[in-house]
Amino acid sequence: MKYLFCVQNEYSVSSHWSGKFDEAELQRWAGDLRRRLRDRPVTLGLVFISPRFFPHAQPILEILRLHAHIPLLVGCSSQGLISGDQEIEEDSGLSLGLYSLPGAELKAFHITQEEVEEAYGPGYWRMETNIEPHQTNGWLVFIDPFQLDSESWIRTWNEAYAPLPVFGGLASGGHLQATQLYLDGEVFDVGGIALSVGGSVGLQGVTSQGCTPIGETWTLTRVEQNIIHQIGNRPAYEVLAETYSQLSAEEQRKARGNLFIGLVVNEYLEDFHRGDFLIRNLLRADPSTGSIAVGAYPRLGQTVQFQRRSAAAATEDMSALLQRAKLQLGETPVYGGCLFCCNGRGQNLFTLPSHDARMVQDRLGPLGLTGFFCNGEIGPVGEKSFLHGFTASLALFVQKKPDSDAEL
Repeated sequence: MKYLFCVQNEYSVSSHWSGKFDEAELQRWAGDLRRRLRDRPVTLGLVFISPRFFPHAQPILEILRLHAHIPLLVGCSSQGLISGDQEIEEDSGLSLGLYSLPGAELKAFHITQEEVEEAYGPGYWRMETNIEPHQTNGWLVFIDPFQLDSESWIRTWNEAYAPLPVFGGLASGGHLQATQLYLDGEVFDVGGIALSVGGSVGLQGVTSQGCTPIGETWTLTRVEQNIIHQIGNRPAYEVLAETYSQLSAEEQRKARGNLFIGLVVNEYLEDFHRGDFLIRNLLRADPSTGSIAVGAYPRLGQTVQFQRRSAAAATEDMSALLQRAKLQLGETPVYGGCLFCCNGRGQNLFTLPSHDARMVQDRLGPLGLTGFFCNGEIGPVGEKSFLHGFTASLALFVQKKPDSDAEL
């Protein structure tokens, strides 16, 4: 079979195409997929294409737009795709998701590196997109990781739109750092695509960074750029070593090479839980000076907690965050979703196939779900969005509630 219909609900459906480029068959596939939404009109299409289809990308986009009746089509390239409850990590073909989003106001833009370099102050991106914060409920983004400075972009985008959530990922491709981005019928090989989701449809979701906390929470008492000298008025290395020594022998074995630091992004919370920490790398620990270097610029007085990453920790984290999302969503209609997974997850991490996609469907489905494996994932933590690694970032299209929070 060249294609497989996947999980759907009445508002969304996704499918994976595994065959060769065949214009007539692709036309039939796109039309069949659209008809599965019955009388509901397609509002948005998300498409993810593997490198073997690069030469045919533009005609594929036109076929999908015409025969699936897609008014707005966005996406990017990737070696690994997600469709329904399946993660297809090799020779993946293409994945298409169709969404009927009642009352949605959608606008998409191509972003360039030149714009990122020019961006200054919160007004820049608002002027470029002609969208003010009150006119959107959040963003989906797809970025070329090789020729666009994604860290600078997300910093300036936060200045313009935080606390509105941003979900997305960095595209992957074939050799020679080649990627593609898709906007309607156009194919871009540089830059980024940003999709504003507004009107009666909101964006909510989870950012699962794949870690479980260990030890206590601490306060930073002496920092210098990315070097932490003291934690709780003690040498930072001493606190790290003590935290490690309190683990069981088995936990110590699992933690070797897998220790990270979690930085609280909102100090005004009374208690700190999963999802409240931004996970960053421990770059170096120096027992002679008592300092540790981290992959961030922490603040004096910031709350931190050490973290451990493993397959079991990633499963535990994803499960807990999805359960919390389900409780907070309550009876809110979920129209569909898009899942952005690190290319270091999948079977590389979990050994079993389709780990994250199946967890999403088990907790929140059935829903039309599409997505891809990323070179970096984007998702909110607290009131800002960040670039992550080893993360599963899940964006859900939901019915907007009056005065509802943008992030779960």
